[in-house]
Amino acid sequence: MLKLNLVAKDKNSKARAGWFETDHGVVETPIFMPVGTQGSVKAVNQFYLEKEIKAQIVLSNTYHLYLRPGTEILEDAGGLHRFMNWQKPILTDSGGYQVFSLTELRKLKEDGVEFRSHLDGSKHFFTPEKVIQIQRSIGSDIMMVLDECAPYPCDYEYAKKSVQLTSNWAILNKKAFSESEPKYGHKQFLFGIIQGSIYKDLRKKSAEDLLELDFDSYAIGGLAVGEPTELMYELVDYTTDLMPENRPRYLMGVGRPENILESVTLGVDMFDCVMPTRNARNANVFTWNGTLSMRNAKYKDDFKPLDENCGCYTCRNFTRAYLRHLFVAEELLALELASVHNLYFYLELVRKAREKIIDGTFNEWKNQIVKQISIKN
Repeated sequence: MLKLNLVAKDKNSKARAGWFETDHGVVETPIFMPVGTQGSVKAVNQFYLEKEIKAQIVLSNTYHLYLRPGTEILEDAGGLHRFMNWQKPILTDSGGYQVFSLTELRKLKEDGVEFRSHLDGSKHFFTPEKVIQIQRSIGSDIMMVLDECAPYPCDYEYAKKSVQLTSNWAILNKKAFSESEPKYGHKQFLFGIIQGSIYKDLRKKSAEDLLELDFDSYAIGGLAVGEPTELMYELVDYTTDLMPENRPRYLMGVGRPENILESVTLGVDMFDCVMPTRNARNANVFTWNGTLSMRNAKYKDDFKPLDENCGCYTCRNFTRAYLRHLFVAEELLALELASVHNLYFYLELVRKAREKIIDGTFNEWKNQIVKQISIKN
């Protein structure tokens, strides 16, 4: 298993601080994983990612890497770590979410899912076994099982069948993992994904099925797909109670800064989301005093940093006026500087949460910070 070594627990909530170790390094939790879908965090180079943003682990995507550059190139390169020159941990999601989002281009079957590439329309078939094989070729430190992410909304019967399919595939994922070996000399871990849509009894069944298979750890999937935020929190709270205490708990695809802090309160340790980089490319930046829209004319002669409380490369060196100018002029540097800032903010957010859990002031701090960062300027 992938052991979570607990350092501290908050006395007023389920928040906890800990760490786990992979062959590519230690990860301190709670942690946010920048999304590098295709082996690259969009608009951010690896030097900034490591030295400035201080990312401890990044996420890449099995579906995208399988289609391009393909497993043959990745194997020739010696795995994704070498290919992208990133020597810290990597988590790969299974590609299931991407495949299932191709509603018009995929066909679900008992033994896997048939889909057409969004790049060229070519036909492919993902089975649980194939997804394990691809992730062996990628060489990620943490691999995810192939599951079905049910859409929202969906009725109970659909969700029930979906959970059963995910459980059936989990058995095949685990078997394929147990019967194969890592390709590059470092250990790989496999996480199961708890599904069940908005139905608590199905979440419970999914968790029980997966725990019986004893995966290295577990994730919560199928949330942040359109359901009301308060319902998401209720389901996260319910599901973390079903998950092992001594392994990291991963909430997939979440979310806004306030979503992350509330989910830390509910016992989650790991997060990923495209939001910090996607929003940055659209001129929206996160600060400790709310979000800023950098195309807004009021910043054209504002010579303050994006956030006076931020120590990132962008805030140390450039002003709001300059960032606005870059966006208005459609200069590529705007995308990089805003992305570096947003990712730094997200990583600083979870670092501070960890610090507050350890010193025993997390809940009070969280309640105050959530109000501040939710303001739109």
